[in-house]
Amino acid sequence: MILAVSPAWAYVVATVSALAYLLLALWSPRMGPGLSRVVFSLAWLLHAVSLAEGLFGQPPRFGFAPALSMTVWLALAVIAIENELLPNLRSGSTLAGVGTVAVLLPQHFPGVSYESIGSAWLPLHWALGIASYGLFTAAVLHGWLMARSEKRLREMTDSPQGLPLLALERLTFRFVQAGFVMLTASLIAGWYFADTVYGGKLGSIWNHKTAFSVLAWLIFAGLLLGRRLRGWRGRQALRVLYLGAGLLLLGYLGSRFVLEVVLHRG
Repeated sequence: MILAVSPAWAYVVATVSALAYLLLALWSPRMGPGLSRVVFSLAWLLHAVSLAEGLFGQPPRFGFAPALSMTVWLALAVIAIENELLPNLRSGSTLAGVGTVAVLLPQHFPGVSYESIGSAWLPLHWALGIASYGLFTAAVLHGWLMARSEKRLREMTDSPQGLPLLALERLTFRFVQAGFVMLTASLIAGWYFADTVYGGKLGSIWNHKTAFSVLAWLIFAGLLLGRRLRGWRGRQALRVLYLGAGLLLLGYLGSRFVLEVVLHRG
C-alpha cells in the first residue's frame, strides 16, 4: 500500500509542531532568546515524535515526504546548535518556516509501508543519505545568507549585520565537506551491500535515484576541488553548490515523489 493513514494523535502532534514552527518563523525576533528556545524545543521534539510514529509504527512507513521532513528536522538541529555557538548568525527563523510545511507533509503522504525490512543495513543506508541531505540543506541555507550579505554590502543598503562574509563562506564549505563525506558513505553502503539491501546485484540498483546521486557527488567533488585548487568562491561557487543540491534533491526525493504521488506505485 503506497499511502497509509496515520493515527489521529499523530495529526495533532504534527499540527502543534507546525504551529510552533510558524510562531518561531514569524515572531522569533520579538520573543527574545529564552522564549525562542522554548518554542523551538517544543516544535523540534514534537517533530521528532511525528517522524518516529511513521518510522517505528506498525508497519513502518518511509517515502519522499518523511525523507524531506527528516532532512529539515536534522538541518534545524544543526542550525540550533550553531545559533547557540554563533548567536549573530540568526538563520533559524528562515528554516523554521520550511519546518512548518515539512512536519505536516508526511501526514498527507506517509510513503510506502514496509511490512518487513529486508536487511539490517537498509536503515544505515537511509540514515547516511538523510544525514547528507540535512548537511547540504544547511550548506544551501548558509550559501543563501552569504549571497544576501554580499548583495547588501555591494548595494550598501544598510550596515553589515550578523557574521562577516568570510565567516559565512567558511561555514558554508564546512557543511559541504561534511555532507560530501556522508553522501560518499551512503553511496558506498548502497553499492557494497547491494545484494542484502536491495536483494539484487550491483547493476540492479542503477536507476534514476542512483544516477542523480552520483551526478551530485561528482558536482560536489568538483566544487571542493575547484575551491582547493583554483580558489572558487562567491557566486561561482554558489551556482555549483545549488546545482549539486538540486541534483541530489531529484535523486531520492524527486524519484519517490513521482513514484508515490504521480504514478501511485511503491
